[in-house]
Amino acid sequence: MKALKIVLVLVVLLLALLVGGGLMISPKFSVSRTLTINAAPDKIYALIADPRGWKAWSAWNRRDPAMAIEYSGAASGAGAVWAWKSKSQGDGRMTFTSAEAPKRLGYELFFPDFGTTSTGDFRLDANGGATQVTWSMNGDMGANPVYRWMGLFMDKMVGPDFDAGLANLKALAEKP
Repeated sequence: MKALKIVLVLVVLLLALLVGGGLMISPKFSVSRTLTINAAPDKIYALIADPRGWKAWSAWNRRDPAMAIEYSGAASGAGAVWAWKSKSQGDGRMTFTSAEAPKRLGYELFFPDFGTTSTGDFRLDANGGATQVTWSMNGDMGANPVYRWMGLFMDKMVGPDFDAGLANLKALAEKP
């Protein structure tokens, strides 16, 4: 009986630590990756501003070719929207919120499973005959302490997908 009480106290303390610690963690997170692509900003912008074009380079679309996708709004740039349902990649919706062709594309990303919304952008900076592309995302995990713990690992969870997506974008944009 004494061992059971000790285990119960330890479980309660562990839960208190996880919940209390989670509440002390900032809910904010940020992920950003940059890659230089040997192509003009116009060519790269065309590949990111049209959500239909993401199938050709996005890591998420490549991992689930059967992903159900619906497009709405503008064909590209500000107002373009795409929503997806995927067993392996989750469900979500991306809305392009601002566009400064061929320099910047802002977006809002919503994940209904978590009830969270993130914002981000692509910045394209011409550098001679190449373009430096930066893909960024910023979000708020809200009050849920479990989500806040997840926020600590967003760079490690999402960053590799940004790296893969930018590498695929580079390969596509550098084709003659």
